[in-house]
Amino acid sequence: MSESTRPDPSLIDLASRALGGSVVAANDEFFAVRENLITAAPPRFDPDEFGLKGKVYDGWETRRRREPGHDWALIRLGAAGVLDHVVVDTAFFKGNYPPEIAVEAASVEGYPSTDELAKATWHEIVPRSACAGHTANVYPVADARRFTHVRLIMHPDGGIARFRALGRVLPDPRFLDGTVDLLAAENGGHVTGCSDEFYSSPGNLVLPGRARHMGEGWENARRRDGGNDSVEFALAAAGVPRYVEVDTTWFVGNAPGWVSVSTRDDRAGGDWRALLERIPVQPDTRHRFLLPDAPAATHLRLDVFPDGGLSRLRLPGELDATAAAALRDGWLAALPEEHRSRL
Repeated sequence: MSESTRPDPSLIDLASRALGGSVVAANDEFFAVRENLITAAPPRFDPDEFGLKGKVYDGWETRRRREPGHDWALIRLGAAGVLDHVVVDTAFFKGNYPPEIAVEAASVEGYPSTDELAKATWHEIVPRSACAGHTANVYPVADARRFTHVRLIMHPDGGIARFRALGRVLPDPRFLDGTVDLLAAENGGHVTGCSDEFYSSPGNLVLPGRARHMGEGWENARRRDGGNDSVEFALAAAGVPRYVEVDTTWFVGNAPGWVSVSTRDDRAGGDWRALLERIPVQPDTRHRFLLPDAPAATHLRLDVFPDGGLSRLRLPGELDATAAAALRDGWLAALPEEHRSRL
C-alpha cells in the first residue's frame, strides 16, 4: 500500500461498539436487525442461509416500501467527535440496496431517549447521494462541529451491511479532571505511526476494557532482520504520566521479549526521551511500571523487542493546566450553537 492510499491512523470509527456505540432505534428492521450496522467484523454471506422472513443478511434490511417516505437508523456514537467521512457498506446487497442515502448528525447533552432525540436539532452532513450495491461507499464530511449522534437514511428502503463514522475524538473536558488515561482512544489518544500491523491494528491497544482474545490486540509479523517493531501515539492532550501498563494478556507464545517506552513533548522541541529503558516482559501478563519524575509529554512511543503482540497499553496521568485549558476551548468552539447554549 502506498503512502497516498494508506488510511490516516489518527481516524477511528466513532460509531464502533468497542467505544460504546449503539444503534438505538430504526423505523423498520423487518429482514435484518439494525445492530448489525456497527458490528466490528466484516459482513458475512451464506448463499444457502434462509429464515422464516426470507434470505438472511448480515446487515440492516427493511421491507419494500409501497408508500412515500424513507427508512432510517439512529446511531449513538461511542465517542463524540468531529467526523472526517462515513462509509456505507452495502456488501452482498446487490438487488436490495438503497439507491440513495443521506446522513444527519446531532449534538446532545447527556443520555437522551429516542423521543428526546427525535426533537433534537439535526444537521445534514452527507446530502442525499447515490449509493452503489455491494460496495463500500465513502462520503466525505465537511462539517467541523462535534457530534454525539448520527442518523443514517435510506431512500427509499433496502439493506446496508455496515456503517462506519471515521473521525477524531473530541472528548468532554469535564471528564478529564484528575488522573486519566492519557492514551485512551475515548479520551482522544490515537496512533500516529506503526512499524508493522500484519495481523491486527495497533489502534486496538488504546480501546476501552480488556481484550477478549488475541485478535483484539496488536500483533506484528515475525521479524527476521535484526530490528524491532514499534508504535507511536499522540496523547489525548499534553500531560504528565504516572505509570504505564503493558498488557500481554492472551499473547502466550508470541509476546515481546522486552519493551521500552519513550515520550516527547512537541511543544518543547519534540526529542524522544526514554521513560522506561528496555525491560523484559512476560507472556499473558498485565505489567505496570512506575514512571517517577516523568516530564510532560504530547506523544508516546512503545518499542517491542524484537517483535510480538500486546493486548492493551495504558498511560495514567494528569493533563497539564495549559493543555486542559486549550482542550476546553476547542471543545466549546466545536459544539453546535444549540448545544453550547444549554451548558
